[in-house]
Amino acid sequence: MKPATLEFVRQRFDSYYRDGYLAVPPSLPQREWGFIFFDRKPRVRMRRHLGFGSREECHEYIRSMVPAHAYYSTAYYANPAAGTMGEKGWSGADLIFDIDADHLFSSLKGITYDVMLRRARDETEKLVAMLTGELGFSPKTITVVFSGGRGYHVHVRDLRVLAWGSGERREIVDYLCGTWMEPQLLFNAGDGGGWQGRFADVLQEYGRVLRADGRDAAQKRLCSMEGIGKKYAERFLSALEAADDDLKVGRVPQAVLSSPALRALMSPEGGELVPLIRGRGAAVDEPVTTDIKRLIRMPTSLHGGSGLRVVEVPIRELSSFDPLVDAVVFGEREVKVDAAFGLSVPMLGNVHTIRKGQNLVPEALAVYLCCRGIAEIGGAV
Repeated sequence: MKPATLEFVRQRFDSYYRDGYLAVPPSLPQREWGFIFFDRKPRVRMRRHLGFGSREECHEYIRSMVPAHAYYSTAYYANPAAGTMGEKGWSGADLIFDIDADHLFSSLKGITYDVMLRRARDETEKLVAMLTGELGFSPKTITVVFSGGRGYHVHVRDLRVLAWGSGERREIVDYLCGTWMEPQLLFNAGDGGGWQGRFADVLQEYGRVLRADGRDAAQKRLCSMEGIGKKYAERFLSALEAADDDLKVGRVPQAVLSSPALRALMSPEGGELVPLIRGRGAAVDEPVTTDIKRLIRMPTSLHGGSGLRVVEVPIRELSSFDPLVDAVVFGEREVKVDAAFGLSVPMLGNVHTIRKGQNLVPEALAVYLCCRGIAEIGGAV
């Protein structure tokens, strides 16, 4: 980013922080804070081990320093401003989930920003439904936050999980993602909710694909897998066909569960059902959830990589939330930018076609393009 572009973006952030509403997390005095500032040096550095005793002190710091990124700890500390982690006095942490486009697509090449954001929102809705409908968390303990970048953070502030270590949090992630699932031990002929219902859907989908070219082809395919011979393949196919009505209502019959072929298909070493199962789970980033000393973005702050606001989204409004409208804080004043390449960007309800070279664009889009490293500032009109 050239000096003029850096100054333009910093001035826009300064204007927002001077006039905009700033929130603080619950239990503010127990939170550690960290900030990344606008800097011409190529190496990104975070200033952390900071603590604030009041909302006013926190706001004054942000408004005077104008950070590019603002974070606070998911953990609660006795001495959050202590210079080492050992001196801080950890006393618990919120349960945090991160859903990011990086984990939703095998490659982000060719995927437009609005498509990334819609997929991330859908995955976040799935996660919230699992937390409330299957794990018993009250919606009142859950806060959903658009990260300002490519996804969402889900905060669970429940006293029952406050003291959990990394191990307990990893078990939650394993459940949500369907990791190391053993259907033979988990499922019975009961109701078709939760993972049993999802597993039944996976079996239906897999069965349709498997039998698409006829039973002989299906048997041949199964026999090509390690641990599945002709007899086991025949039994599995017969059990799957007989189970069709049960699978439709989310039940998995014992004849399917007891099949040795199913064990092979669920093998962590290349079992064909494993990626299908993982696709039905929540695509959460395991290291974020298991890190009990994590820093997370501050709602109402701005994301230095997009210029969008980090927004707390009520669960009931999540399905209609559009970050490219609802998280945009800058206006329509025209600004000249020099784009490195051409692209189309949806923002504020319009699709803007950017050509390589100089363009006149709304200020909100100019900030986004500059923060993303797509364009340099060319001067205001």
